[in-house]
Amino acid sequence: MVKLILLVAIIYAIFHFFIKPKPIQDKKTTKEEQDEDIMVECAKCKTYVSSKEAIIKNGKYYCSKECAKDDN
Repeated sequence: MVKLILLVAIIYAIFHFFIKPKPIQDKKTTKEEQDEDIMVECAKCKTYVSSKEAIIKNGKYYCSKECAKDDN
């Protein structure tokens, strides 16, 4: 009986550590994907700026306060 339990434990250990497939990591949850930034065009001067740094006014992106203030 002890030999049977030991055999089952060894088979389980082999399956658990070597045969069982590893879980696949979702690409969208990686650190690089989360830090990805989008470049947007300034509505006035047409330069590109990071969406994290852009100023949004009336649904348009601006590169600086000057562009946002001057463009009405």
